[in-house]
Amino acid sequence: MPDTPVLMLLLGDVLRLGRRHPCGGDTWLVDRLGADIGLRCQGCGRHVLLERRLVERRLVAFVSRGDPVLSAAVAPPARDATT
Repeated sequence: MPDTPVLMLLLGDVLRLGRRHPCGGDTWLVDRLGADIGLRCQGCGRHVLLERRLVERRLVAFVSRGDPVLSAAVAPPARDATT
């Protein structure tokens, strides 16, 4: 496994990916986080799920960043090392 750090994505991030959607849009809104990333096309509203590694590879730029408070609110709680 490579030692590259995991890309920090937030709910509400708007990303520009290398490939255009068939509608012509190239910006995507992050609306689901996990092993698969839920993306909504800003051009037509189509929703797709892509593997995190694929999103990391295709990412060209962040158009805008989401809200870290919102992302923390929906993240699963941290597990104690004692349990």
